Order: sequence, then C-alpha cells, then structure tokens
Amino acid sequence: MPKLRSRLLVDVAVAIATLATTLGLASRGLPAIPVDARGVGLAGVVLAVLGAAVLPFHRRSPGAVFAVTAAADVGIVALGYRPGLPVAMAVALYYLASSRSLMGRTLALTLISCAAWALASGLSASQMFHGGLAVATAWFAGERTRLRRAQVAALEERARRAEHDAENERRLAVAEERARIARDLHDSAGHAINVIGVLAGAARLRGEPAGETLETIETIARDTVGELDGFLRTLRDGDGDAETAPAGLASLETLLSHHNACGLAVTLRAGGAARPLAGGVDQAAYRILQEALTNAARHGSGTARIDLAFRDAGVELTVTNPVGDGTLPRAGGGHGLIGMRERAALTGGQLHVAHVDGSFRVHAELPYACHAS
Repeated sequence: MPKLRSRLLVDVAVAIATLATTLGLASRGLPAIPVDARGVGLAGVVLAVLGAAVLPFHRRSPGAVFAVTAAADVGIVALGYRPGLPVAMAVALYYLASSRSLMGRTLALTLISCAAWALASGLSASQMFHGGLAVATAWFAGERTRLRRAQVAALEERARRAEHDAENERRLAVAEERARIARDLHDSAGHAINVIGVLAGAARLRGEPAGETLETIETIARDTVGELDGFLRTLRDGDGDAETAPAGLASLETLLSHHNACGLAVTLRAGGAARPLAGGVDQAAYRILQEALTNAARHGSGTARIDLAFRDAGVELTVTNPVGDGTLPRAGGGHGLIGMRERAALTGGQLHVAHVDGSFRVHAELPYACHAS
C-alpha cells in the first residue's frame, strides 16, 4: 500500500509538471495569435489539461494514454500555438516504451502521431529538430527502462529458481540421509534381534547354563540400543551430519564373534594387501556383510564363509553359506537383499546373489572410493 501511494504521488507530480511546462511553452510561442492576445486561450488550456490529466493512468493503459496526449498536443499546435516541444506526448511515449516493445500497431500509432504533430506545428527546421530530439530521447529512455526492468526481473527469477533448486537439493539430501538411516536401522535392529533369538533358542535346546548366553545378549542389546538412539536422534533432530553408522570393517571381528557366539560358525579368508576404504564404502561393506551373515544364520545350516579380497579396482566381498533345500532364500531378495543391492549401487559398485551347489552366495564388488553421483 505505501508503495502504491508513492507511485501515485510521483505520477501526479509528473502530470502537474507536464501541464505547467506545456502551458509555459505555449504562452511564449503565439505567432499565429493576434498580438493583443496574452497567455493561452481556453481551448489551449483545456487541451493541455487533458493531455496531462491522463498521464497518471499510464500503468493501466499506456497505449490509450499516449493516443490521448498525442491528440491533445496535435490540437494545441493546430490552434496556432507553438510550444516547440510536444511535452505531454514525449512523457506518454516514455511510459509507453517502458511498458512494451514498440512494434506493430504501437509503432504505427507512434509514427503517425509524431508526423501529425510535425505537420500541424509549422515550426522551423531547428524547432522541428528539437521536438524530434525530445520524442526520440523519450523513446530511447523508455526502451532502456523496459530492458533494465526485464533484466532485473530475469535476475530475480534466476535467483528464485536457484533458491528453489537449492531447497529441492536440500530436501533431496535430507530424504537420502533419512533413507540411509532407515537402512541402517533395519540392518542393526534385524541383526541384533536375529542374534538374540538364535542365542536364546540355542541355549534352550542345549540346556546349557544361561549366564554366558545372557551376557552376550546383554552386550548385543546394549550396543544395539546405542545405535538406535543415534538413529532416532538424527531422525528427530534432522541432523544429517550425526555419526550414526558403524565403524565399518574395523568392527568385523566383533560382528564375527557375535555370530560365532550364537552358533553360526563363520570363517574369514582375506586376500590382497589391505587398503583404506572411503567412509561410505567402509560402512556399506560392513552392512552388506552384516545382512549376509544374518541371512546365513536365519536360513543356513550353521556355517558361513567370508572371502575378503582387495583387488586393484576395489574390494570384493563374498559370503557363502550352505542351505537346505526347503530353506533357500529368494535370490530376487526381500528387504535385506534389496538394501544390500542399494548400498552397493550407492557406492558405484554392484552386488550379485545366487544359489550355487546347495549354497547361497552373496558377492559384492565395491570401489575404494564412492563413484556414484
């Protein structure tokens, strides 16, 4: 509202200044009026007022405003006044050129109005030059104003788009981070619950003292609760930088000891010179091994073998476990296999699962650094 009021005040001030200038110039140039006539007659005043009064409406209809002011200026010179400059028409032309490109009918209207004013004025060559210069200057200034506004609008639109794109990227990053946390939550909780279940079942079937088994269950539960706290805190606070992932392959020995304690005999065979893995690859490798061993404990026959090989292009992980004919997991994958494939793909690697000679094999090839975009 204050901005609209300010614009209205500026428009009214321009109209008043235009009227005063037109009357002032007309009152000094009266060669066609009798010598005893002083000032501007009633008809000239009416035309000058009409030409100035419509100027504040230029924002609504600049073409109509220009047509009215041009007709008023042509009428003034047709009555015999020689103001020398078509002031109102020049101001209206500036408004018109600043609002639209002067092409087609608008350009024809502008040229016809200028020609009519020139023919009706009967001015000298010098006066015609100054009048034409005023009109041309108004046209050029309006065109420059229009181009500048268009440029500013384009920059503002570009800034809005950049801000919108940045917000979309931020939301995408948050969504990806939350999806990663959801995968970690699934892997961690699923692994812990499976190990606890196997431990409890094995202790019940063997009839062994529960002390050592309960101690292992307690350790696993405590570690899992700590991880879940980190996951849920990240989801609640929206802190994508929180450290919620495991240490990676450095935690492999702990993972193997948990499974060995619950009755899954896991052997590890490593090959090649160990090389450091990028953080995302290290975490993906750990989670893939964790999920594969969980599946082996759930569906296998009590043993599993891990082959860890450091190649030139990356690290290769293979988990093989024998399974009974009636307990073959789906090679297409449940949520666990889907999660392993996704983890491998996010690092730029790949994962394959297959049934081979009565065994289920999970084979992952991961680069040393993430290559996925």
